[in-house]
Amino acid sequence: MAESATLARPYAEAVFSLAKETGKLDMWSDNLALLTSVVSDPTMIAVIANPQLAKTTLTRLLHDICCDEQTSQESRNLIKLLVENRRLQVVPQVAIQYEQLKAQHQGYLKVEIASSYPTSTEQQQEVETVLHRRLGKAVDVNITVDPTLLG
Repeated sequence: MAESATLARPYAEAVFSLAKETGKLDMWSDNLALLTSVVSDPTMIAVIANPQLAKTTLTRLLHDICCDEQTSQESRNLIKLLVENRRLQVVPQVAIQYEQLKAQHQGYLKVEIASSYPTSTEQQQEVETVLHRRLGKAVDVNITVDPTLLG
């Protein structure tokens, strides 16, 4: 995992820098989320791992899946670069690190909370308010229900 994070860091920093320059932070979040879901699909994992598949073919396939007429050339270039460098496996980590850089830049924190029981909207808002006061930053809270937390 640490190796994956290390390999992903330059890509995440480069994408963040470009996104900040062009003012397209949310667009890059969407692009990286889509690319992450594509390269994490079991069928695509097998396709990507196929040593007989040419890099140009894989690049074209990913462009066909992930890109449309509005997709920037920079997004297309990132896909091509990741394929050429055989780094598609680090895309999920690139997306995670990008989101961390984006949150830091925009002054908010992403908070993941696991609860053994479902929470109400009021409870979630109360948690957000308390965290905002305590941390002095806006928070984006994501609450997941995990009944296995009970012992």
